[in-house]
Amino acid sequence: MFQNVISAAIRGLEILPVHVETDVSNGFPQFRMVGFVTSQVREAEDRVRTALRNVDIVLPPKRITVNLSPADVPKSGSRFDLPIALGILAAARMIPPASLTNVMAVGELSLSGSLAPVTGILPIAVKAKELGIGSLLIPAANLREGRIVEGLDVIGFRDLPEVLAFLSKGVRPKEEDAASLPTPLNIYDVDFSDIRGQYRLKRAAEIAAAGFHNLLMEGPPGAGKTMAARRFPTILPSLTADESLEISQIYSVAGLLVPERPILGVRPFRSPHHTLSPAALAGGGRIPRPGELTLAHRGVLFLDEMPEFSRSALETLRQPLEDREIVISRAMGTYRFPANFLLVAAMNPCPCGYYPDMNRCRCSANAISAYRSRISQALLDRMDLFVAVRAMRYEELTGSDTAKTPEPSARIRDRVEKVRGLQQARFSGTGIRFNSEIPASRLPELCPIDAETDTLLSRAFSVLHLSARAYHRILRVSRTIADLDESERIRKKHVEEAIDYRPRVLGSGPDEEYRP
Repeated sequence: MFQNVISAAIRGLEILPVHVETDVSNGFPQFRMVGFVTSQVREAEDRVRTALRNVDIVLPPKRITVNLSPADVPKSGSRFDLPIALGILAAARMIPPASLTNVMAVGELSLSGSLAPVTGILPIAVKAKELGIGSLLIPAANLREGRIVEGLDVIGFRDLPEVLAFLSKGVRPKEEDAASLPTPLNIYDVDFSDIRGQYRLKRAAEIAAAGFHNLLMEGPPGAGKTMAARRFPTILPSLTADESLEISQIYSVAGLLVPERPILGVRPFRSPHHTLSPAALAGGGRIPRPGELTLAHRGVLFLDEMPEFSRSALETLRQPLEDREIVISRAMGTYRFPANFLLVAAMNPCPCGYYPDMNRCRCSANAISAYRSRISQALLDRMDLFVAVRAMRYEELTGSDTAKTPEPSARIRDRVEKVRGLQQARFSGTGIRFNSEIPASRLPELCPIDAETDTLLSRAFSVLHLSARAYHRILRVSRTIADLDESERIRKKHVEEAIDYRPRVLGSGPDEEYRP
């Protein structure tokens, strides 16, 4: 007899419905599986047979054929164990075939018959709702994640007997507290008030957070660059419901969601070590998985000691910083991963970190030149803001300098949220979220400037040898500075500040301190 069970395959971040077609017929007893399956899926034969035997179900000695359709889509992982087992039992008429109508099943079977959690449940649940599926059968450990999607009957099971009891008799499993959905956390244990002084750095961080602009910090060791970067999430705009669901689906596919917190309430902050490979940064593998750039989507990617990353890894950043997505081509197809992140990077001015203080710097001119050249001009051109961070003064470090009390993150975030509101109103219905995403073709419309400001930009373009990309980024940063100033129009002072933050020759020393 024939039976069809709906399941799902993950292709990059795309969820594809898979029909697990099972036929149990007379003939030489065997178990055959077809449909572009990997070795992980083929191993389901042993897991399913053993799991059924250990729950006292004996399969008839017949020819069992399982086809995972469509055949041109590669299937991997262990999520097909449950639908394969249910398809065999329904085809053998050991459970009612009608009970699997309008039902999607996903789950891994252990040899004892219990159900183990699998990755990607959240996007699978979203896809099931889009397809009009009535019920989604998943492992109980994934129930919190599946229940995030409303309007879909998501049922979690601990073992195969519970699934069979539900399909045969309609007995729903006891859910205990698994059905309750936790509130996403957005509490931090760090704050910008921890940073003494460094007003110019804080101002640049506020601009970057408000408009989602890339930031590069250069300064000696211990100046507060890493400290500021790790506090960046505390001043970023709150996640919208759509953004939270979007990034939670990415983390679900990557297997990084915590069962107790199946939905992210804060923007991602990724800080990979400088030894990571280009494939780990962009995503890779025979069947590509999300890399660090995609895991930082809608959040922050922090590269500490940026010149220490390999040149090939750094150059991987260039295309995603422009297109805000990564395209990976394989023989089996093309995979697209979102990569709309805010890049925050930190570096020393030289290998020892103390240039241009020649009383402390012991690096040769060749060593300094080689160190700086690790960051290409093409990549430097894609940074929106550059801050040369100076060493801390003793009075600032000890708090004896009372010229200005450090501002807490909450106050900075209030201003950032206000600018976020302005951007939402400005870009309503366009798909643009932040000023950094304004297309070059719409800059004249959304970032108009007067004749005086145009003259300033013209002079800066020729004197600083700016590229077209740099010119466009100055306008976008100017728009954010004007928004922070609650100015509807971009004025000369806004453009002057944006130009002052343009990346220039590295290692030129700290800028004059900016005091708001």
